[in-house]
Amino acid sequence: MTQVNIHTAKTTLSDLVQKAERGEEVIIARRGKPVVRLIPISERPVRKAGRYKGKISCGDEIFEPLSDADLDLWEGK
Repeated sequence: MTQVNIHTAKTTLSDLVQKAERGEEVIIARRGKPVVRLIPISERPVRKAGRYKGKISCGDEIFEPLSDADLDLWEGK
């Protein structure tokens, strides 16, 4: 684990990012107290179209117009 103060983090940000990318824990502190952890962003899984096909359904009433009362709620009246 690496812990640095904010001033050092400003001047060595590139090095700290590389350490975090390699899996090392990097903590940035203010006056010696840890305030943030620098971690790499993991890749998001690829979303597949149609993965919920057959698992979710709704009735034809979804296409019906809203009642006046429901419409007022949506419009914040």
